[in-house]
Amino acid sequence: MREERGNLAGDFTINETFTLWGSIAGKVTVVEGSKFYVRGAIYGNLSVEEGGRVHVLGNVSGNIYIKPGAKVVMGGNVGGDVINSGGRLFIEATASVLGRVKSYEGADTKAEPGCKVPLT
Repeated sequence: MREERGNLAGDFTINETFTLWGSIAGKVTVVEGSKFYVRGAIYGNLSVEEGGRVHVLGNVSGNIYIKPGAKVVMGGNVGGDVINSGGRLFIEATASVLGRVKSYEGADTKAEPGCKVPLT
């Protein structure tokens, strides 16, 4: 398991179990077989591919893209939209999304009771 507590710049592909306590300035892609825990900040978009798992406890300033077969738990803050194209998305009551949550055909989107995130 890898942990990062510093500030990183550039686009990253996560292909292992990874916990971010610092920040990444760039696009982040989570691929099959990996688990990514965002406890810090991503200054860019987050894309979760099939077989990838993500738990957002920190901040994502851009959009989150969830592909079919991906799993995401949101408890943190998203500055853009969350687009679920067929994966599984669970939104905790502590989550905040400044944009919208969009779920397309085949997507499994659920929200915890008391959640104030706008679902479309």
